Amino acid sequence: MVKQIAKLKNNIDFIYKHNENTPRFALCLNFSINQAEKTAGIYTLMARLLLQGTKNRNSEELANEFEKYAIDFSSELFPNYLRIKFICLNEDFSKALELTDDILKNSTFKEFEKERRKLIGEITAELDSPRTTVMDAYYRKLFENHYYGNSLVKILENIKNVTKEDVIDAFYYIVNNSKKSLALVGALPLEDVLPQVEKTIGRLPVATASNFRIVTPELNEVKNADNTKPNINQAHIIKGWLVPTCGDADYPAIILLNIMLGACGLSSRLFQELRDKKGLAYVVRSSYETYKLVGNFMIYIATAPQNIETCLKGFDEEIQKIKTYPVSEEELDNAKTNIIGKYEFLEETNIQQACNFAKYDVLGLGFNYIENVKQQIQNVTPDDVLRCAQKYFADDKYVLSIIKPE
Repeated sequence: MVKQIAKLKNNIDFIYKHNENTPRFALCLNFSINQAEKTAGIYTLMARLLLQGTKNRNSEELANEFEKYAIDFSSELFPNYLRIKFICLNEDFSKALELTDDILKNSTFKEFEKERRKLIGEITAELDSPRTTVMDAYYRKLFENHYYGNSLVKILENIKNVTKEDVIDAFYYIVNNSKKSLALVGALPLEDVLPQVEKTIGRLPVATASNFRIVTPELNEVKNADNTKPNINQAHIIKGWLVPTCGDADYPAIILLNIMLGACGLSSRLFQELRDKKGLAYVVRSSYETYKLVGNFMIYIATAPQNIETCLKGFDEEIQKIKTYPVSEEELDNAKTNIIGKYEFLEETNIQQACNFAKYDVLGLGFNYIENVKQQIQNVTPDDVLRCAQKYFADDKYVLSIIKPE
């Protein structure tokens, strides 16, 4: 395994990892998003429209070339970056790079109205799910009046005000004013790949990391979102807190808190207490999401409507336990084994590795961040977990979102 980190001529950071005897080569290019979108939905439409044709190929011709060469290409939007990625057979790398270059430099955004109608239909269908609805209400409260709170409902409310010019302006602003992180993973030699990359990606506008304008969200009170929905049988409940994100000294301990509380399935505390012992839950879990500026730690449960208060009490009991008593060395070691195993699982393929490298570098943490975190996780103690639980699971700063039958 050979790993090399350097810069292209236009200051784009890149990592090349040589994985011998792999037939498919992966590329991931991330553009940082440094300012909030003017109207909710602009960035979502932008990412979708990049696949809808260029000056050289209409959407059908573009799709046909991807299919002909078995190139798996996608444009994906995340709150803090736009991801362009592909995986292709080694012999088709030049063609995949040519198509990527055409998309980045020549997209026409011609099918704007068609794509907007499709997006409205897809969001409307998604919001028919009570789990999606309760999650959407949670994010709108957690990130109230903040760019991170541009949820599905916010997009649906504002999408008709978005213009094609808004989308084009947003795309070119991002391309011209972003940190750019490139990851290349596969069996092709770097001396074959790099000259082609320099002639394409290397001619994008110069990368910059000095113009970040999104403010850090805050949560300073208890916020409630209580909704009803007809024709549903279950109640869905989310309770969550703002916590530190990746790069923070407490990040490894919070990862392990998540594993022990509810992210490791049958052996998690919430599953054992609320489902196995008390029979309250159809589904119960915790999750830990990270953004560039903050993290979001949430607990979710689906239950019978008459059990809502009992479930809320169960949440509080489990949080209070982990805030009061240090976890055992055995439980902590099991959590460490679990999360390290998940990291290994998420690094099995070339495209997974490329996406992980580019993700952490575009966030300013470097290509090797995950390797550093693995070591930091091994050093977490029961006292670290206890301190973080006490510090971040505040009784007066959280969001509670509930949806129940009418």
